[in-house]
Amino acid sequence: MSKPLVVILMGSASDLDHCGKIAAACEKLGIESVQRIGSAHKVPMYAAEMLAGYEASDRPVVYITVAGRSNALSGFTDGAVQSPVIACPPYSSSFGGADIYSSLRMPSGVAPATVLEPGNAALLAAKIFGLTNPEIRANVAALQKENQEKLYKADADLN
Repeated sequence: MSKPLVVILMGSASDLDHCGKIAAACEKLGIESVQRIGSAHKVPMYAAEMLAGYEASDRPVVYITVAGRSNALSGFTDGAVQSPVIACPPYSSSFGGADIYSSLRMPSGVAPATVLEPGNAALLAAKIFGLTNPEIRANVAALQKENQEKLYKADADLN
C-alpha cells in the first residue's frame, strides 16, 4: 500500500504560517505532507495541472486547502479531484469575519469539509487515512489519549 499524503494547497505565500501549523500537525500524526501554492483565481490552469498530477498518483491523498477572502480554491479543488478536500481558511478580521461564508457555502455537488483550526484539519485527514491505515489510526488514538491525560492531570492539579 502506498504511503498517504496530505497536499496543503494555499492560495498565496501569505498563508505560509497557517499552512506550517497544518504541516506540523500532520508530522505529529505520522503523515507526510507537502505545501504548494496554486490560486484558483490567478493561476487556475497551473492549479488544475498540479491537482491532476496528484490524482494520477497511486498514493492516497487528502487535500487541505487554505485560502481566505473569496475561497474559490476549496470548491475548485473539490470539483477537480475525487479525493477528500478539507477547507481550512486562515482567520481574517476582514469584512467582520463574513468572508468565512465563502468556505461554508458551496454549490451542489461540491463538498469540501470546513475545519477552522489547522491542527484539527490535520486530525480529520488522519482520521480519513485511519479508515484503511492501522498505523495512522493508532497515531490518532495516541493523540486522543494524550489530550485526555492533559485534562485528567489538570483536574487533579485543580483538586
